[in-house]
Amino acid sequence: MAFALRKRGPSSFERAADGSMTLIEHVRELRNRLFRASVAILIGFGLGVWLAKPVLHLLQQPYCDLPQARFVDGKCEFVQLGPADLFLLNLKVALWVGLIVAAPVWLYQLWAFIAPGLHRHERRYAYFFTALAAPLFAAGAVLAYFVTAKGLEFLLSISDSEISTTLEITKYISFVTNLILLFGVAFEFPLIVLMLNFVGIASAKRLLSWWRVAIFVFFAFSAVVTPTPDPFGMTALALCLSALYFGAVGVAFLNDKRRGRGKEIYAGIDDDEVSPLEFDADPVVAGQRVDSTAPIGVPEPVAPPAPIERRYDDMT
Repeated sequence: MAFALRKRGPSSFERAADGSMTLIEHVRELRNRLFRASVAILIGFGLGVWLAKPVLHLLQQPYCDLPQARFVDGKCEFVQLGPADLFLLNLKVALWVGLIVAAPVWLYQLWAFIAPGLHRHERRYAYFFTALAAPLFAAGAVLAYFVTAKGLEFLLSISDSEISTTLEITKYISFVTNLILLFGVAFEFPLIVLMLNFVGIASAKRLLSWWRVAIFVFFAFSAVVTPTPDPFGMTALALCLSALYFGAVGVAFLNDKRRGRGKEIYAGIDDDEVSPLEFDADPVVAGQRVDSTAPIGVPEPVAPPAPIERRYDDMT
């Protein structure tokens, strides 16, 4: 019994890469990618509903570890102002957990839709920056988690001893998550520095010359985005950003050395500097003068030939 083997056609990724997909096919491809990403997030949301309570307990821990925290029957006490606040907060935390758990799937779907329109070297850069973005964001989130405890300790220590402080659960969780998000996004700044160097906009020496301005911007940015007025959180964020900046400049130096930047022929010459000529130019000889009174396009009159003189012995 013979079986006929049918040749497999090109995939949608290959067709999008070579530009053979129509506009309707691109829209269908986007619909399919969004559907797969939504299914993955929905599955992650189901897992997040199960993990919502442990995650909430982890986020409450910075406050519960403080000596100013209130305990009732051995449990850290929070209050809610509305009857549905805690239920909605659990759903919100479950959605965050679902986005994090399903991140490999929906990030791949996003990448698979965008990658066919990029060149090969652009894809290589995208792999590099994506591999660095996740651990940098995680490092910023971990730092924010520890800064939260110090900030709460400072804020609660300046309150009056006669006033009993009990935190509202939704505002407290928003405070912690906003701090984690701000620190995580701020830790992505070195990727911008590396991007400027990799695309050739700024060299490593120029980036190093901006270190004073960069440190000032880091401290000003930290003072604005840090929600706590204590100096610990601002200083910790600014110092970490400064260290990441100098680390990015070091990577930029390695990239310039690999590409041979700074060894070009005109590397040491300014834009307004006159370069010396290394050869002797041939002298320029003046040409024949042109009569400016002669009409343009009319050939000059040619003189008639001189008459031939004949002698008497030339006659035959």
